[in-house]
Amino acid sequence: MKPSLRYALNGLLWGAAACYVLYAASKARGRRADRRVERLTIEVADSSSHGHLVTGTRVREWISASGIPTIGTAVDAVDLSGIEQVIARNGFVDKAVAYVVHSGELRIVIRQRKPVVRLLTDGLNHYVTAEGYVFAAPAASSLYVPVVTGSYRPPFPAGHTGPVLAHIETEKRKLDVRIEKLEREKYPLYEQERKTDREYAEGRRMISRQTKRHGILFWKEPDTLYKLRRKQLQEERKRLRRDYRYKLRQIDGRIEHIARQQEQVVRQQKKLEKSYEDFMKLLTFVEYVEKDDFWRSEVVQITARTTPSGALEVDLIPRSGRFVVRFGRLERFDEKFDKLLRFYRGGLSRLGWDVYRSIDIRFDGQVVCRK
Repeated sequence: MKPSLRYALNGLLWGAAACYVLYAASKARGRRADRRVERLTIEVADSSSHGHLVTGTRVREWISASGIPTIGTAVDAVDLSGIEQVIARNGFVDKAVAYVVHSGELRIVIRQRKPVVRLLTDGLNHYVTAEGYVFAAPAASSLYVPVVTGSYRPPFPAGHTGPVLAHIETEKRKLDVRIEKLEREKYPLYEQERKTDREYAEGRRMISRQTKRHGILFWKEPDTLYKLRRKQLQEERKRLRRDYRYKLRQIDGRIEHIARQQEQVVRQQKKLEKSYEDFMKLLTFVEYVEKDDFWRSEVVQITARTTPSGALEVDLIPRSGRFVVRFGRLERFDEKFDKLLRFYRGGLSRLGWDVYRSIDIRFDGQVVCRK
């Protein structure tokens, strides 16, 4: 077969294949355009034995309230992105994916967040994940996680949803802006200080010139007039020095006042950082308790409080006995729990579990009990 003929036949075959593909795609688009959504399926991908935050009924309510049409809508007309956004704007939803399969079924797959603790402190009712993502506990949520109660003030406002670190960084940037603004307020004062220095130097030069001129001409004046003018120049020099020092004190006082305001803002930043550090320690502490089989069963409740100094301290309500364990600051977990366990075995097991009202393990090498 001639090469030219072979090339022509190959070209015809490839052309026919392309036409078929285009025809098939066109027919498929036509059939898809005529297809309607027949049913809606919702899957919560990570529901567990601990409970759930998202239910299919609730998701259907969200979609219905949004006004986005689903059942009976043309497959190509379904607002999949809108559905995902409606679901994802609920803080306890980590991710939502919506798609339509060939049969006309609208499927929504949801991944919920996995809290490690529930905060019922200082008027809050929030879940928190291990990464520090917080969201308000949804109504009628059925999720089993440890609960922290008490007067503890976490480092975020009641209405916050999202990563706590993002909130902290935003607040720190606001404080940085405040510090920069205060620093700019010093610039006119620095200029006044330089101007005062120049005026004082110029005043001294003028008095010095007058003193020299008076000294040269003293022999032409009577003695009494010479002494009077000399005294006047001395008084003028003293007045100039007093005015200069007074103005500097005024300027320095205003600069120091602004500096104190800056120091106060810096302390607020450090307080924010410490508050966030304590917050993450609380999450670490809860996870520590949950990973230990004995303490997970023994610790019924964690009560947290913020001390006057701003530090975070916790008390534990145990399952055994009628006492409170004063755990204190969230540090040296292993050491404190080992000390408490030894006291359980060597003390309470012999003395009785109802003898004391509180067991304090905050101090090194000591267990302080109160009846």
